[in-house]
Amino acid sequence: MLITVSKNISLEDLGNLESYLNKFGLVLELIGNSSDLLYKVKGDTYRIDEQSILTQNGVKSIKRITPLYYHASRMYRNQNTIVDVDGVKFGDRSLVFIAGPCSVESPNQIDSIASICKMSGAKLLRGGAFKPRTSPYFFQGLGYEGIDILKDTGLRYNMPTVSEIVSVDQLDYFVNNVSLIQVGARNMQNYELLKALGKTKKPILLKRGISATIEEWLLSAEYILSYGNPNVILCERGIRTFEKSTRFTLDLSSISVVKQLSHLPVIVDPSHASGDYSFVSEMTLASVACGCDGIIIEVHNDPKHALSDGKQALKASKLASLINKCNKIKEVIGEDDEL
Repeated sequence: MLITVSKNISLEDLGNLESYLNKFGLVLELIGNSSDLLYKVKGDTYRIDEQSILTQNGVKSIKRITPLYYHASRMYRNQNTIVDVDGVKFGDRSLVFIAGPCSVESPNQIDSIASICKMSGAKLLRGGAFKPRTSPYFFQGLGYEGIDILKDTGLRYNMPTVSEIVSVDQLDYFVNNVSLIQVGARNMQNYELLKALGKTKKPILLKRGISATIEEWLLSAEYILSYGNPNVILCERGIRTFEKSTRFTLDLSSISVVKQLSHLPVIVDPSHASGDYSFVSEMTLASVACGCDGIIIEVHNDPKHALSDGKQALKASKLASLINKCNKIKEVIGEDDEL
């Protein structure tokens, strides 16, 4: 962090500034004294809010060098983090597919879909049990019964499971019964939930909020990391823009940007981004070409009768062909060895 201080600052005010920074373990070092005084702040500057420094007498401006999302950044760790989800690894240069329905509807439904997903090459089985919907009248999921059905099906097909948690009071049940806990877009900035997840060692799938900047997304990951859980996978799932032809706008550039800024694995959800199955395959292929570490995709054996988000669900019979195409793209693009 660099601090520009007025050259006319009094010794008392400069002393107060130094004392204030010392409380946070930070030290001022003068590195320039032309028209103003330029100080370098040494220490863990990500722990302090620059607005509090700007209230000190004589301080004119501040420039951060270390990002606020320090533990999520490549300044903290340049080597890519590999997150292990019951033996399936994200971030190790492989391409992982997570597939399944938006909602767990019944044992027969999830069993039928899981069978096809497994044969098609998907490694993890997704399924919503608690469904935060825009309207309170829409299907809200089967709750804990849905988690139990998903877990039993996953064990039967040897597929780790993914499901979305919506409140802190569900944490113990999710930790014991779900392989990869998903934090949905609506909860990306539910900081109490993120803190609680950070106190576990459970792998967390953190989706980007619909209006979140990349910095805000990484700061949400920082909450989990700073509380001691290194097992975070980021998920781009589209952001809200002025465009209305798709449900959201899939920000493909975020894959490259985040991989440059952070060591965490990045996957993509083309289903929620597009909101329409007819766009899902193309957006999936584009995401793989951009270098993502995995795809989480909604598939259903009978989309027309799905209880939630049937329009964006890919027919399960189409999954194998799509995964095969993605693997071919992965082979062509290779990997950037500089990271």
